[in-house]
Amino acid sequence: MTGHPVWAFTVVALVGFAVLAAATVAAGWALQHYALPEHGFGHRDEHVNVWLADHRTAFRTDASFWLSGIGDVYAIPALVTLTVIVAAVRRRWRAVAFIVTAIAVEAATYRIATIAIDRQRPHVRRLDDLPVNDSFYSGHTAASVAVYCGIALLLTAWVRSTALRVLIWLVAIAVPLLVALARMYRGMHHPTDVAAGLLIGIGCLVIALLAARAAGAAREGEAA
Repeated sequence: MTGHPVWAFTVVALVGFAVLAAATVAAGWALQHYALPEHGFGHRDEHVNVWLADHRTAFRTDASFWLSGIGDVYAIPALVTLTVIVAAVRRRWRAVAFIVTAIAVEAATYRIATIAIDRQRPHVRRLDDLPVNDSFYSGHTAASVAVYCGIALLLTAWVRSTALRVLIWLVAIAVPLLVALARMYRGMHHPTDVAAGLLIGIGCLVIALLAARAAGAAREGEAA
């Protein structure tokens, strides 16, 4: 892609966000109006939350609180801020733009989805009290994918040790899965909500990565 790197990055990021947001709303609408009412699918989706609620213990509840917290509004901004500072010190400006874009696209997509899709949370006792009562999709899960896997992409680009790379990715993959389980255990999201969150988080990373590559291509075009 030719042109100024910032312009190339912005165009790709905005187009990617528009596509992702539209796809998310379409998927949520189809899930709510077609998939869930068919052949007991919605009942099976809800049954997972009922089973988890029936098997709550004090230890599991405490563990779910901390696991949910690593994908919450305190941990995620803190990690993004730390990553931005480290990347800025190293003068890796595309890395800064990459991680900020990944979480910004997720946050904006989540806002649009909760406005457009009115899906109620599971009908079990919920362990969190949130102002937003919309279940689709799991923002905690999507943000965890965008940030933890996004940081893993950056770290493995800087790290040479194969063993350390494998360890980084094991942690980066495990965290969103544990967050997703915690959100279901706490009665905040259905399995389909966290599955959508995982896919949307991946989509946010793809958009940020494509935007960063477009900026790199544009910079190479300027230098040529």
